Amino acid sequence: MKLQEFHARELLAAAGLPVPPGRVAATPGEAAEVARELISGGATGVVVKAQVLVGGRGKAGGVKLAATPEDAERVAGEILGMSIKGITVRKVLVAPASDIRHEYYLGAVLDRAAQRILVMGSAEGGVEIEQVAKEKPEAIVRVHAHPHLGLLDFQARQVALALGLTGPFLADAVAIAKGLVRVMVENDADLVEVNPLAIVHQRTTDGTEEDRLVCLDAKITLDDSALPRHPDLEARRDLDEEDPADIEAREQEINFIHLDGTIGCMVNGAGLAMTTMDLVKRAGGEPANFLDIGGGARADTVAAAMKLILADPRVEAILVNIFGGITRGDEVARGLVEARSRQSRDVPMVVRIVGTNATEAQTILREASFRTADSLEEAAAQAVAVTRATRDGAGAAPGARAVGTGAASMAEGAGR
Repeated sequence: MKLQEFHARELLAAAGLPVPPGRVAATPGEAAEVARELISGGATGVVVKAQVLVGGRGKAGGVKLAATPEDAERVAGEILGMSIKGITVRKVLVAPASDIRHEYYLGAVLDRAAQRILVMGSAEGGVEIEQVAKEKPEAIVRVHAHPHLGLLDFQARQVALALGLTGPFLADAVAIAKGLVRVMVENDADLVEVNPLAIVHQRTTDGTEEDRLVCLDAKITLDDSALPRHPDLEARRDLDEEDPADIEAREQEINFIHLDGTIGCMVNGAGLAMTTMDLVKRAGGEPANFLDIGGGARADTVAAAMKLILADPRVEAILVNIFGGITRGDEVARGLVEARSRQSRDVPMVVRIVGTNATEAQTILREASFRTADSLEEAAAQAVAVTRATRDGAGAAPGARAVGTGAASMAEGAGR
């Protein structure tokens, strides 16, 4: 789950990290009001930033400066409603404009291979870290935090010094680096990054001027599996930017990921789902999704899963591969029959069910004239053949109804 920038900044600020003030606005008038407060508080101007969960906002015109509240209202009106990488801007963050002297990148990410948090830094901030990694990999310093103690002081100093943050900025850099790891652990995040982390020139409350190290931007991605421990974070989910299919899948407790192929897959079990997709590719097809209905799925879950698959207009065939353990084959079969009666368009379907109550499933599927297969290899091959026949205008009439019948196999093993 990705957090909008203003939410990510709130988490950093709550951890004591230096984050400039600012508020989110949904209308040009609200943006002008926030700008007026900031400017009256001493800001020389404001920056108005589109709040969307994609990169490249600046290049798309989603980040603009404003010298007055009237300017802020005008530029907010230009940004709100614009489309950035297909996402409509519905909110903007209004924050003080900064006199930036130098930009850095600093982030913490979960390194699954090492089973530790990896802290990365670069003196070339302000651009996407992927671009830096590709063009100048030597410009990135990497340090793994301690698995129990977090980022140690000497490690944080190592990162800061590698970025050239010395003198008065060293202590702040150490605190920020350690703080990012702390925010990551406390919120069960996969990624916490600041880009840019910047040295800014600013006026203090007593009228003097100084340079400070400040977190000007923030990006946080949370582990969905841990959200039950953080209901306050779950409440910050931006449903406006989520695919309706993803929202539906989460509500139905179905593990669902969109892919780019044309063969929709419905499977029970993550490992079996991966195997199914591999065999679809080996047969010459491309899976349209990863979909795991989980153990013990009932007919209503199957129907909901079929609805998710059919919501993708690229799907030309559906492959159902069920290994009945806790999941009952007859329940799945009934769900398939129910789903087909409700579906909005006809899509050929190939079904392979083995295990618990597979004989009953065979009867239900045969009576409903479903195409079935005796092995996973056969099912994958049939699904690919159906898509090719449909494109060529050959084969049986389109539809999830019979294009041949078979037996719901009782073969041993889920991978055959």
